[in-house]
Amino acid sequence: MSSQKSDINRKLDMKKSKDNLDKLTNLLDQQLSNENAIAVQKTEMGGTEAYIGSVSLEWFANRVNFASYLPLINSKYNPSTHNIEIDAESIDEIKQRPLDWSRQAALVQYLLSRKNHKFPPVLVVINQDWTNNSRAQEWDKQGKAITSTTEFTPLDSQGSFGLLNISPENITIYALDGQHRLMGVQGLMELLKNGQIPRYKKDKTPYESVMKIADFIQQHHLSSTYLENLTQEKIGIEFIPAVAQGETHADASRRIRSIFVHVNLMAVPLTKGQLTQLDEDDGFSIVARKIAVSHPLFAQQENRKPRVNWNSATIASKSTVLTTLQALKDMSEKYLGEKYDHWKREKGLISMRPDDAELNTGIQEFTRLFDNLANLPSYKILEDMDTPALRRFSFEKEGGVGNMLFRPVGQVALAQALGILVFKKGISLETIFKKLSKFDKQGGFSGMEFPKSIWYGVLYDPNRKRIVVSGKDLAAKLLVYILGGVKDSMERAQIRTALAKARTFENRTINFYGEFVEPKEVGLPDLL
Repeated sequence: MSSQKSDINRKLDMKKSKDNLDKLTNLLDQQLSNENAIAVQKTEMGGTEAYIGSVSLEWFANRVNFASYLPLINSKYNPSTHNIEIDAESIDEIKQRPLDWSRQAALVQYLLSRKNHKFPPVLVVINQDWTNNSRAQEWDKQGKAITSTTEFTPLDSQGSFGLLNISPENITIYALDGQHRLMGVQGLMELLKNGQIPRYKKDKTPYESVMKIADFIQQHHLSSTYLENLTQEKIGIEFIPAVAQGETHADASRRIRSIFVHVNLMAVPLTKGQLTQLDEDDGFSIVARKIAVSHPLFAQQENRKPRVNWNSATIASKSTVLTTLQALKDMSEKYLGEKYDHWKREKGLISMRPDDAELNTGIQEFTRLFDNLANLPSYKILEDMDTPALRRFSFEKEGGVGNMLFRPVGQVALAQALGILVFKKGISLETIFKKLSKFDKQGGFSGMEFPKSIWYGVLYDPNRKRIVVSGKDLAAKLLVYILGGVKDSMERAQIRTALAKARTFENRTINFYGEFVEPKEVGLPDLL
């Protein structure tokens, strides 16, 4: 009898459970039928709220924009490439590395031809119009947001599952991580709609050839059903707010920039130049960007050509820039690294952003360095001459001065030496630059291609007639030596040996008079 009763109770429990599930299903169906909302799981990590869900490829292509559309930086937006033009005004606002449009064809081909294709989830930012209106009611008197740009309606008591408002009327969405995936999906949708799409170079310049859907259908035996289903395939998506409650506009911008750098460091590493543009955690990058846009030696001015190359790590022979952003970052690290060793990034890890007080001190220290550099005779000449003539070697077309101060490697070597002298040896910048000015007037930084120069063989290779990047460390040691920073006899001997080796070519050593001598006969240059 008890066994029969137990079976009845079990069946009643099962029916009740099924009824509850049916009710829940009906309720969810009603809620999820809203086209302006998406079911998401709420998460929080590192103080940033996020909402994880999935969307169709068609929705992804139609609703998500490239990060370069962000209103904060769209004054420098190039509509033909969907990239931001980097200059002194936009460098502090840039949130993304440039799009490589040559990748679109390969991504489209992958989605069409690989039946088991898979894109990782994308990270997107939800923005609302009020974020760029400082007078909007969503900002309080202190300039802090009283609400978030994400509108979440929980459907459970814990507030972990619910609906995220994605109404196109007041919400815009931007891809923060996954822009090339967006490019690929948009290309796929265009190909399915129009039957063909252009093939692009990196800068979105089209090739003569095009991609045709008919070729894919024939080559991979694609059915119309397969192609129709492609548009409705789901991709994982994670939403974060452009502005979170309690943030100022600057706080939100810094957070978005940091997240972008973090997700890229955890995936495909950014190039050094891109990291310098974007990194909001690396103190040396922050200081370098500040100097690049604010110091009179580099700041953009009317009637003066730009003096900083924001993208490339090298300088073309005819370029009028003085340096590169990457070189400024390297100078910052070599100079300030002697004082702020804890700023240095451990390999594979993300830097910890220095506190504002320490950053400001670092900027002041680096500014003092460039205040002194700007007064060197070589840089004073910039008022009357362009950099190519000062950078070129004498034997090159139109001739030149061959000045190491106009080469990134020379600039970094000097900063490295001065960092040691100032922060390790305790020598003041005033004392150092009195000596350097005299050295500069005597042509000490120029004529690298001549044997009398201490940079001959060190920063200049006479056989290949080009700069020797690997000689940077020896150049820094020589600068420390001639500025009186080397007291140890063993260290002097090591520098002398290294210098003799650098000036030896095919077992023939050249002294400062252009004569072939025994390596031991090559001495050290005079102290300043």
